Amino acid sequence: MSATATAPRKGATRMADIPPEVLADLNAGRRETATLAESLAIDFAALLAAAVPEAAGAVSFDPKEGVTRRMAAAGSAAFDRLGLGAVERLAAHPSDTVRGWACYALAAAPGLTLAERLERVRPLADDPHFGVREWAWLALRPHIAAAIDEALALLTPWTAEPSERLRRFASEATRPRGVWCGHIGALKTDPARGLPVLDPLRADGARYVQDSVANWLNDAAKSQPGWVQSLCARWETDSPAPDATRRIVRRALRSVPCAACPAQREGTRVRRHLPP
Repeated sequence: MSATATAPRKGATRMADIPPEVLADLNAGRRETATLAESLAIDFAALLAAAVPEAAGAVSFDPKEGVTRRMAAAGSAAFDRLGLGAVERLAAHPSDTVRGWACYALAAAPGLTLAERLERVRPLADDPHFGVREWAWLALRPHIAAAIDEALALLTPWTAEPSERLRRFASEATRPRGVWCGHIGALKTDPARGLPVLDPLRADGARYVQDSVANWLNDAAKSQPGWVQSLCARWETDSPAPDATRRIVRRALRSVPCAACPAQREGTRVRRHLPP
């Protein structure tokens, strides 16, 4: 890995502000992205040719397509040329985008059980780069959604992992709605099915995990607000770490109005159902 791939830096927040030399490094796979803007600016065709020459020209990337579609296309192209070996090869690459392709190559591989996919994605879910960790759960999200109860059972032990990144994966990958991904209807209807993952994380000390758990519950509250309110009340009563749980609860209920509030029924100022 080159020095440019590891040196900490402040990246551009707009694609137009990315220096030409940085963009050249990103397109050649010599440098990690530092911002979302840099990720979106990458020329996927150039990066694929540099990282997986065997797949050069195998797929056309439409810049108008969403980045998740382009990530999936690159991962699939790598898998088509390299087979399951693409996962290990791409996962060791200096470019975080290419490591993200490893997640999608794994998702594209046929014949694997969900348990096998989750075991293979663990190093990528624990990657030092924030982007790779997002691609890890996004890539496997369709497999997780298709077998949600099995996924929750398999991910429950992850909630006890020493790495906060793995604990967060268990929550983020199973969110009822999520971001940049399809919804999981079963959890929108019956979020209690997620308790095997949620309960162990109710007092997690890492804010990275707390935010994910709160967002999970905020997702659920859009369809089952009463259930979320009841769960939060229970957590506040039996929490082994009240400060951590209080932060989760406040964020979880940030958009849940208090149904019992007279002001809301009268159409006046809406009070939020938050603890003091």
